[in-house]
Amino acid sequence: MLFNSVIFILFFLVVVIVHYLPINWKLKKIHLLLASYFFYAAWNPPFVVLLWISTCVDWVAARIMHRQSSRGKRKVLLMVSLAANLGMLSWFKYGTLFMESFSELVAQFGWQWTPPNFDITLPVGISFYTFQTLSYTIDVYLKRSKPESSFLDFALFVTFFPQLVAGPIVRPNQLIPQFKSPKRATANQFAWGVMLFVWGLFQKSVLADAILGPVAGHAFGLAKEMLVFDAWFATLAFSGQIFFDFAGYSLCAIGIAYCLGFSIPNNFNSPYAAFGFSDFWRRWHISLSQWLRDYLYIPLGGNRKGTHRTKINLMLTMLLGGLWHGAAWRFVVWGAVHGIYLLIERLTFGRYVNHGKISPSARIGGSILTYLAICVTWIFFAAPTWESCLISFRSLIGWTSNPIPVIKTIEIVMITPVIVAMLLGHGYMRNRKLEDEVQRIPNGILAAIFSIILAVVILTGGSDSAFIYFQF
Repeated sequence: MLFNSVIFILFFLVVVIVHYLPINWKLKKIHLLLASYFFYAAWNPPFVVLLWISTCVDWVAARIMHRQSSRGKRKVLLMVSLAANLGMLSWFKYGTLFMESFSELVAQFGWQWTPPNFDITLPVGISFYTFQTLSYTIDVYLKRSKPESSFLDFALFVTFFPQLVAGPIVRPNQLIPQFKSPKRATANQFAWGVMLFVWGLFQKSVLADAILGPVAGHAFGLAKEMLVFDAWFATLAFSGQIFFDFAGYSLCAIGIAYCLGFSIPNNFNSPYAAFGFSDFWRRWHISLSQWLRDYLYIPLGGNRKGTHRTKINLMLTMLLGGLWHGAAWRFVVWGAVHGIYLLIERLTFGRYVNHGKISPSARIGGSILTYLAICVTWIFFAAPTWESCLISFRSLIGWTSNPIPVIKTIEIVMITPVIVAMLLGHGYMRNRKLEDEVQRIPNGILAAIFSIILAVVILTGGSDSAFIYFQF
């Protein structure tokens, strides 16, 4: 069930109506839990069992763990949680990749092994809710928090439908406390939630799907050498597509939660205005970046064990972050490239990146260079195979023998204003909040803008295109 579909709008209307009926809070939470299961089952009903397994294992493991004084027993229970969650993630997401890679490896030594065809289907959102539940058991193990006393609240935390399948990855202390008392959105909160939802749909359905997606998809799907201009233009188009697609989903999720009276954290903060790569990762997919920092980079030692170990920890974090994004080795290479970017930044101009006295022109120039370097790495996402990746990289630098034009003039006319507006918007909003800027707009003008955006979304029509990050 996609946010950008009529069936979801009908589903959400029913959820809102029931949520605001004069019934007790426990019944409303049960309703939200059942609605979340229904929302997830709309993709593939049997996979709801995975949610139940993750919920029950982590609930029981955390409660028993909290009562244990022995560090060894606590560690065993943590391993049970890790094995259950990462085991499911590894099998469903990486099983085919690992078996095929092993087959190719042994073939190098003259052995032939054909992996069985299990026809594994990837459960939507498994990477997101796996990390979310793991944060709960890890926090209990580290005694950062106590186990939740209400099974209903914990189950709702695991399955809360607005952010279940593509984040933001919410921490237990960010969401579970909100389930303790009745939640009703005020008129202003509800209106703000609807505005965020519509703005998110506009980004997804209009900008990402209708304008940018066809051009990027056509260019990278051809797997043919392109003219240098066409290769760069397609790359910039995809940078806009993946941002508007994922940021659009996050805005929809935040808006839906607001309409129900809940608050979930922002996931993007003008990432293409980043000055340097560490700044980019503080602005792009913020919930994942913070999760990797708190549950992988810091436990590995962070920057506390010397320069050499810091480099290793940073690279391991980015490699695993890349693997999290997809069951293909090109995503690992994508993570490695970002790790190299971060290492180069640390070794060269890292001390100047956050320096407050950098001139405006230098900051703008640095942001443009950061953006272009990030765009190049998006090719690992845009191109469906290694072959098309290599062809695209060669096309970017003109290392081609018979390049062809793939971008039409009308596409340049349509896409250029979108990319320019995106970059200018990120630059303007770099240190600003959307709520503050919206409040400055007179109500009449704001209503007109909202009406136009809503009309464009409706006229564009629902899209059958799933959000890009659903595959992760």
